[in-house]
Amino acid sequence: MKNLCKIINSFSRANVLVIGDLILDEYIRGDVDRISPEAPVPVVWAKDRSFVPGGAANVANNLRSLGARVSLAGVVGQDDYRQVMLKELRSRGVDTSAVIEEKGRKTTLKTRIFARHQQVVRVDWEDIEPIKKQTQARLEDYIISNLNKFNAVVIEDYGKGVFNNGFLSRVISQARQLKKIITVDPKEENFESYRGVTSITPNRKEAQNAIRYLKMKDTRNEFKVYNDGLIADKDIKKAGYAILEHLQLESLLITLGEQGMWLFEKGCDNHIPTVAQEVFDVSGAGDTVISTFTLGLCVGAKKLEAAHIANFAAGIVVGKVGTATATSKELLERITKTNEK
Repeated sequence: MKNLCKIINSFSRANVLVIGDLILDEYIRGDVDRISPEAPVPVVWAKDRSFVPGGAANVANNLRSLGARVSLAGVVGQDDYRQVMLKELRSRGVDTSAVIEEKGRKTTLKTRIFARHQQVVRVDWEDIEPIKKQTQARLEDYIISNLNKFNAVVIEDYGKGVFNNGFLSRVISQARQLKKIITVDPKEENFESYRGVTSITPNRKEAQNAIRYLKMKDTRNEFKVYNDGLIADKDIKKAGYAILEHLQLESLLITLGEQGMWLFEKGCDNHIPTVAQEVFDVSGAGDTVISTFTLGLCVGAKKLEAAHIANFAAGIVVGKVGTATATSKELLERITKTNEK
């Protein structure tokens, strides 16, 4: 535990580049005291409205909350929500030099409406078409030109149009040549492009999709699934090693919700039980995991140590409502309390 605290206290030494799909999360909160006469739905008397960076922007926000220096590369539209996004990021100390505006594109906005603590509805405004070639060229030029400045690259692939296989392969290849840490929050159709990275952090469903998309030999016979398509508990270990070997990864960290997470490295694996005390909202927990895990690696932690710290961070954010972050102070307090028990 003392070593984990020492690692967390070193987070401020890290300088990380986050690349990916930017999302702005909007929260509207209010009360309900009647049903609409127009339709059988509640009327929310709105009292509060707030915006929080989401997607790749939430990863950048998590990294800053933990004390690291962060630069963000992604795309926004030329609309009012672009200004809200940039204001929120800059107020948190995130470098937005590589956030590029694309004419005719919407800034991805996800609006959640709450009646007290109950979410009533979510409304999404987004473009998922691929970004324009000239936009991608500007992004790639910034990334390739500035990779030397960073300890690590985090790739946040939400399938909103920023990445294609060629772009991913070129960025990852260059980062590997420079011996940078590369971590990926994966999207199914791009799995092959993640070959050779430091780590990918899929959840159980994404790990199942990896088996299908990577077209691994005899997977239909080897991997048993539940009716909902998720890998059975007894097959997670076999699937983890199969993905690790197929993509030639240094490590694979599968998040399992209330069952914690499972870390795979060449020749060894470790199941890490959850330390969450209360669970109010799991949105953004995966962003917290990849952020904390990456920072641990940046400051010299072993992968198992970094995974344990990420597990503590996830346990903190799921106890908060909405897209949330953990701070270094919260992490240190949680680890200290756990050690005292």
